[in-house]
Amino acid sequence: MTDSAKPRVRAADKRRRLTAAAAQVLHEQGVERTTLADIARAADVPVGNVYYYFKTKDELVRAALSEHSAYLDELTGSLDQLPGPRERLKGLIEAWVGRRDVAARYGCPTGTLAVELDKRADGSLDVEAGAVIRRLLDWAADQFRLLGLPDPDGLAVTLVSAYQGMSLLANALRDPDIMTREGARLLGWLDALEVPDQTR
Repeated sequence: MTDSAKPRVRAADKRRRLTAAAAQVLHEQGVERTTLADIARAADVPVGNVYYYFKTKDELVRAALSEHSAYLDELTGSLDQLPGPRERLKGLIEAWVGRRDVAARYGCPTGTLAVELDKRADGSLDVEAGAVIRRLLDWAADQFRLLGLPDPDGLAVTLVSAYQGMSLLANALRDPDIMTREGARLLGWLDALEVPDQTR
């Protein structure tokens, strides 16, 4: 690597660390309670450097949403390697349940952020948070569509709203077992969905 390329790599690494820290800290503390200093501390970056990459807290919120979107892409990309749509949907539920302790402590990262941003009078960040959830809905609907089930969009809403509900309850009651129980119920629901007979 040339000497001139090193500062660019270091700058990209700092920005990446700040983005990841923003996603984590905003999830744990919420937008209103989080300061730029909190994010700088979590990223191990001097607070003065934050302003070089992000001029406002809203820009950091946008970066956090981008991080949530990237995580969703990574998750669905790995699930797409599974052999069939039912297995992919089950894998999604198992991933949710696998993060039950985080959900019980802080709720769903994107869902809680969307709700908090919706209560702000300014900006369009709530719409951007909704767009991340919409991507998950679209992916789930594609899986139901591949199964040949009627109303795949409605089934996707049922699935994702069940996840949001169990995350909310697990968080409100600080009970990760809610995620485990409701995840098992969702897996049973998926198994019970009848795929239409295409031979008739």
